[in-house]
Amino acid sequence: MTPDPLRGPAFGSYAPDEVAWLLTDLSGVELEAPTEEREEAIQSGGAHYAESLPVEFQPDAAYLDVYRSALAATAARLAQAVGTVTELILRERGPDVVLASLARAGTPVGILLRRWAAARHGLELPHYAVSIVRGRGIDTVALDHLAAHHDPAHVVFVDGWTGKGAINRELADALGRDGRGFDPDLAVLADPGRCARTFGTRDDWLIASACLNSTVSGLVSRTVLNDRLIGPGQYHGAKFYAELAGSDVSNAFLDAVTAEFPGVTDTQLAGTTGPADREPDHAGWAAVERIVDAYGIGDVNLVKPGVGETTRVLLRRVPWKVLTRAGAPEADLAHVRLLAAQRGVPVEEVDDLPYSCVGLIHPRYTRGATGADGLAASR
Repeated sequence: MTPDPLRGPAFGSYAPDEVAWLLTDLSGVELEAPTEEREEAIQSGGAHYAESLPVEFQPDAAYLDVYRSALAATAARLAQAVGTVTELILRERGPDVVLASLARAGTPVGILLRRWAAARHGLELPHYAVSIVRGRGIDTVALDHLAAHHDPAHVVFVDGWTGKGAINRELADALGRDGRGFDPDLAVLADPGRCARTFGTRDDWLIASACLNSTVSGLVSRTVLNDRLIGPGQYHGAKFYAELAGSDVSNAFLDAVTAEFPGVTDTQLAGTTGPADREPDHAGWAAVERIVDAYGIGDVNLVKPGVGETTRVLLRRVPWKVLTRAGAPEADLAHVRLLAAQRGVPVEEVDDLPYSCVGLIHPRYTRGATGADGLAASR
């Protein structure tokens, strides 16, 4: 027996039918630590990043304006990607699919895929949110729950975007060891890392939900795996930030994208002629290895490529530099530039970058490594 899923409004701000959270509620536990303290512990090997939480980013009015502008400019493009991915899944996996979003960035994406299937095909697809942690694997208790209630072959794992492909590798390794027939193919809206075969586009562009944290993800924290709090038979944990309800835009984000569904008339994957064109070539990982060498970073985990991953670096980690591709659309980078300016992080333009931008975490961080302003980390 596995624990019952958590559902809104008791956990999270999404409607109870839109997602079942296969998580343990840690809302009453103090897990947040200052960014600098977490970074030092992570890089020294004293703690794993999933054992604690960063303090939730609270955007100011200027940043919220950038988010709203970004959503208005990209909602139609997001709807197009949602339709493309959902139609690919239904065509190749059939109408009995079960969506399993990787919490938390995958959760709003999974809800949008579910809404598309309902709007265009009258399907009510089961949708769960499950935790996966780099270096620790996917939540095996969550897999037990899925296998007990559904055919594993029908489960489709969903995320927002790919970076260099670390989570794709983590998922494939974990499911390969599981042996129950779960398909490791990860469906994403954007695959700039070129490591997925089910995607809406391989362009690196802004998925507006990447701009914010819990307030665009059902008021749920990123997931936590801490042996002091999570015992045998329990799901990975997360917190519900009910106190942030006044700032919550989670459902407004979903509704803005859903409102663009009627305008999507072509869900064919652009630039491909067949399945062979969709096979991963992992060019993103190779690009990251070149950046590691060029900047003397020494660890691929400190290079976070793509708009979504760069945003996470600026919101949650101690950034060192941001690289942007010359000629990348400014609409995809406006929030990155604003966050970098607020944190005193230098932005460097690079001619041959395969991503719109790349965030570099400070490679040798201690709290004494911050600059004179206490914000920008310097070498």
